[in-house]
Amino acid sequence: MKVLVCDPISPKGIALLQQRPEFEVVVLPKRLSEAELLPVVKDIAAMVVRSETKVTAKVIEGAPKLKVVGRAGVGIDNVDVPAATQHGVVVMNTPGGNTITTAELTFAMILSVARKIGQAHCSMANGKWDKKQFQGTELFGKTLGVLGVGRIGTEVAKRAIAFGMKVVGYDPFLPEARARAIGIEIVGELDQVYRDADFITIHLLATEQTRGMLNAAAFAKMKPKVSIVNCARGEIIVEDDLLAALDSGKVAAAGLDVFVEEPLPADHAFRKHPSITLTPHLGASTQEAQEKCGIEVAEVIAGYLLTGEVRNAVNLPYLDAKTYEQVRPYMVLGEKLGKFVSQLAAVQVDRLHVTYGGKAQELPNIDPITRAILMGFLSRAAVKDLNNVNVRSVASTLGVTVEEKRSNEPVTFNEWLHLQAFRGQEKVISAGGTFFGSLDNLCIVRVFS
Repeated sequence: MKVLVCDPISPKGIALLQQRPEFEVVVLPKRLSEAELLPVVKDIAAMVVRSETKVTAKVIEGAPKLKVVGRAGVGIDNVDVPAATQHGVVVMNTPGGNTITTAELTFAMILSVARKIGQAHCSMANGKWDKKQFQGTELFGKTLGVLGVGRIGTEVAKRAIAFGMKVVGYDPFLPEARARAIGIEIVGELDQVYRDADFITIHLLATEQTRGMLNAAAFAKMKPKVSIVNCARGEIIVEDDLLAALDSGKVAAAGLDVFVEEPLPADHAFRKHPSITLTPHLGASTQEAQEKCGIEVAEVIAGYLLTGEVRNAVNLPYLDAKTYEQVRPYMVLGEKLGKFVSQLAAVQVDRLHVTYGGKAQELPNIDPITRAILMGFLSRAAVKDLNNVNVRSVASTLGVTVEEKRSNEPVTFNEWLHLQAFRGQEKVISAGGTFFGSLDNLCIVRVFS
């Protein structure tokens, strides 16, 4: 299997891949454009990228053997994930590798905008001694608003608490008990963060909901003289609105590591603004982070290609090697059960209901089994390149919905899968299956029509 390393990663990560006799590792000497990549990707099984190489839909279409894209880092903006999913390509990142590094840069930015360190340095470098011009503010006793309390946001919050700051966080997915354990006050409304925070730091992905989130309307709701730090994604801030808020004095200062357009254009207004501290996307730029990300991306790619382990995937649920071995018999049974029901269904089916009974209802992860059932059921649909990555998406496109249920009702067999097919509210057919000890003893044991 050919593994294409498109962007520079840690030599240790490359060595891990090269040590596997199953892999032929090709390291590109420089970043290639889309047109330059197309002739290179025709026979590859995996791609390793950082933020430079763009894995577009055209690149994915031009790589028929591609199974996995590994992103050394957390952001996946340079990978067309919907196209990857449609073509059955798993996209994996390394969210743990740069957590501490980005958190430390964020807090350095907070300190820098509070004490005007960058501006004071430039003044000193120009031979000046403008002590009064650079009066700052203490962090102690101030409120830090954290937008997105994930790995990085949590680490930033810990450092802020150590400096005597009060931390309020906005994150719909963070349990309140977890927030209390960290020492964060979780609020349900963004407006409360805007109203209370002296400093606001952003740790969100760029999505339809977050792009342009910090705009003129948001700045208008913020406390006067607030400071903004963004080491996450440039698209989250409307740059012209931030400039206007800085010019009006509503925002006192900003520390920015990310931008809508990167590299930042030489004539961009940010470069000349006296209240902005800029760094060139240094969030993961430490030796330690690069080594961690390089090793981790090599491990997740090797794990998926060699054992089917799914770790840190953004378009497929987590499945470690041990769990995979546990669910594999059910996956084989499920695919045969789905194919069997599809062959017997005389009319168009628009809903499948899967019941997991006996020991099956105790499985930690049933998603791979449901995907296998769909693979079998849709095998007669003449869908090009159908696989377990895109099968849920394909089913949705075809108008087939899936319902899953774990049932503790008594059943005759220890391992039990039951599949019902419906058209509207009418049940078309159902079938149950089991296996006895091994994959050699799969049985369809119940059929109702």
